[in-house]
Amino acid sequence: MTDTLPTLHSLSEALRRHTTSSAALTEAALTRALDPAGEGCRIFTELYAAPARAAAQASDLLRASGQPRSPIEGLPISVKDLFDVAGSVTRAGSVALNDAAPASVNAVVVQRLLAAGAVIVGRTNMTEFAYSGLGINPHYGTPRNPWDRANARIPGGSSSGAAVSVSDGMAIAAIGSDTGGSVRIPAALCGLIGFKPTARRVPLEGVLPLSAQLDSLGPIAASVSCCAVLDAILAGEPVPALKPFSLRGLRLAAPATLVLDGIDQQVAAAFARARARLQAAGALIDDVEVPEFATAGVINAKGGFTAAEAYAWHRKLIAERAASYDPRVISRIQRGKDISAADLLDLFAARKQWIAAVEQRIAGYDAMIMPTVPIIAPPISALEGSDEAYFAANGMILRNPALINFLDGCALSLPCHVAGEAPVGLMLAGIGGQDRKILEIGLAVEDLLRNH
Repeated sequence: MTDTLPTLHSLSEALRRHTTSSAALTEAALTRALDPAGEGCRIFTELYAAPARAAAQASDLLRASGQPRSPIEGLPISVKDLFDVAGSVTRAGSVALNDAAPASVNAVVVQRLLAAGAVIVGRTNMTEFAYSGLGINPHYGTPRNPWDRANARIPGGSSSGAAVSVSDGMAIAAIGSDTGGSVRIPAALCGLIGFKPTARRVPLEGVLPLSAQLDSLGPIAASVSCCAVLDAILAGEPVPALKPFSLRGLRLAAPATLVLDGIDQQVAAAFARARARLQAAGALIDDVEVPEFATAGVINAKGGFTAAEAYAWHRKLIAERAASYDPRVISRIQRGKDISAADLLDLFAARKQWIAAVEQRIAGYDAMIMPTVPIIAPPISALEGSDEAYFAANGMILRNPALINFLDGCALSLPCHVAGEAPVGLMLAGIGGQDRKILEIGLAVEDLLRNH
């Protein structure tokens, strides 16, 4: 799917050559978003049509005077409904916050995008309060996966509208949040690239929290290079001049514990093909037992940091507006009510030991490799109609990416399926602080898989 989408580089070059304009790109994005036959009504919780047009005109004037601010100058970008935008209510995909006051200032990441010349086209729909990997939202509707619109499959979540805004040309790239895979999951299920940075690199100020221990902010886009540019802007860093990592001699650990359990046939086939191509290109891939992966569920059995921290933030709102919540979201938040301070201290200690043990097992490897999600996107209707199916699919879809959040690592999901097949994501993951290395490995793997 990414082969058919424009990249930040290609559009920036077109703007430089004056073969298009920011106004034209923005108008095209808004036209798609406003098309009643499209997904726009389910993708956006708020569309910034007038401000986007004004920003695009200003961008064209700056470029004409030779003053582009960054590689994303004049490009339409969407932001998740978690981010404060001055003058807008941050609803986080919920109706429980309809009466909240509008944000007085932009979130740090939104301000950095604006300062870099991005045209913010709107705020995107999501799982309510970011608490699910499916992307289903009973309040604003669920954007349909671009791969199989006829059967209305889930887009993945929680950054559901973010991914579909990119796949459907309503934004060149999208910014989401990732607490247990919420950037990588929709990227994988929609055939896009998604990057989860090391959490501490991108500031969370002005972002409605799910879990302060696990939240991270990252891009969904058409290429690894796009994600690298956006990641640097979000982190307030210079845009790096990345070079593809050499695949010959690349050492990859393929965890043999948990991550392949219950994998469906299409994901297994796509992952096996990707692995074989990497080996043919000279990568050294070892199957590595990581027994700690099997214990993560036990450590987090009471709900983990997410339930505890979400309940602390939501308890007052739940007392006032419980009936406004998605029942499948509030039930998970309320698990945090039974987590004691002692439980939380135990969790901090267990996580520290867990991270140290996993890092020791993968020491000497350049990255880990695994399927981002072990199943293809199921139909929305099958999950809306059954709590059992909903929670089973949610647990399966979150399982692999959430391991990297608990590891405090960084990870990239990129497509590894054959054109015409259900989208499948290949995850490259590293320990905290290896962001640049993972992106450079991703550049090489992306090139390899696209050439096949």
